[in-house]
Amino acid sequence: METAFHDTGRFGKYGGMFIPETLVPAIKELESAYYEYKNDPAFMEDLEYYLTKFAGRPTPLYFAKNLTELLGGSSIYLKREDLLHGGAHKTNNTLGQALLAKRMGKKRVIAETGAGQHGVGTAIACSALNLQCEIFMGAKDVERQKSNVFRMKLLGAKVHEVRTGTRTLKDAINEALRDWIINVRDTYYLIGSVVGPHPYPALVRDFQSVIGNEIRSQIQEYSPRLPDVIVACVGGGSNAIGSFYPFIGNKTISLVGVEAGGRGLKSKQHCASLLAGSEGILHGMRTYILQDDYGQISRTHSISAGMDYPGVGPEHAYLKDTKRVKYVECVDRLAVDAFVKLCRVEGIIPALESSHAIAYAMKLAKHGNKNQNIVVTLSGRGDKDLGIVLRYLQKERRIK
Repeated sequence: METAFHDTGRFGKYGGMFIPETLVPAIKELESAYYEYKNDPAFMEDLEYYLTKFAGRPTPLYFAKNLTELLGGSSIYLKREDLLHGGAHKTNNTLGQALLAKRMGKKRVIAETGAGQHGVGTAIACSALNLQCEIFMGAKDVERQKSNVFRMKLLGAKVHEVRTGTRTLKDAINEALRDWIINVRDTYYLIGSVVGPHPYPALVRDFQSVIGNEIRSQIQEYSPRLPDVIVACVGGGSNAIGSFYPFIGNKTISLVGVEAGGRGLKSKQHCASLLAGSEGILHGMRTYILQDDYGQISRTHSISAGMDYPGVGPEHAYLKDTKRVKYVECVDRLAVDAFVKLCRVEGIIPALESSHAIAYAMKLAKHGNKNQNIVVTLSGRGDKDLGIVLRYLQKERRIK
């Protein structure tokens, strides 16, 4: 089956456009441009050029031989988005949207970022395409992702440190939206995940689907059949949708999204919107969100800044309800364990976001059939997380 997406921007009952009247013209302009250029050969040729010659696509599908042998069960393959220019899957989307902004005649691009990877990806795309770039980032995330803040500034972006609310990704999005309302005529808002009002969830998914399309062709180098399982982490959900979307119609393939369990669901210190949230409206969309009995957004926690968001893309909400995708959680401790394990066994330093997916895939592989193939989308590299992991291991007295 295809995801139930309609021109109204809904996936079943999720999605839509819940926006202030002042943003309606900008959203309609974006929607019109999206439908015009998504099938335009010249636009797609430009995007293909930048993805291959500039960003380094296709990224490899790597057989994790050492990890597979250690676990003794199913074969694990890693889709190496960490090797994409910028260090994460984010560049697929930022190049696509920056090219779209250019076609629309916009001179200024704004974006939000949590872990900093989307901010870096946006700064990279804007520098390459000669666009003015400004990034909104929560003060808490600025502190824990200093290296990415420096990278953004080196790439020519202006970074706005957001000190309101929880000082994380949610608040960065709020400030970016306020800026867009004020500067809507000349500014393009480059959203970093499959969230927000229509057409962003579908638009970002389309740019990220290059991941799943490559998995489909690359697995043939190793196996005569498609993957048995595809696993990806889910914060906002763009790397997961990009991995899953080309396979949604094939129900023989299991799709698994891994949310940030933080300190455990019972502790309420987590970011598992799909597993522990409820329906609501956030940042222009109807989806699953973490909220209290009065509809106020709950405080969230994850060791991973990129998954520290109290909502999730509306297409994921639909895929949960229809049971096409299985959603699970991974707590901080197991994510760090997977981070360390992949470093030591395969010589690959994964992002903490990706480590959530690796942790679940390891558990699945250990008890799985040896003929089974599991593909894990390694959404980014972990250089940005080394300080966080070091402090965590020191606190747990696992390292001096």
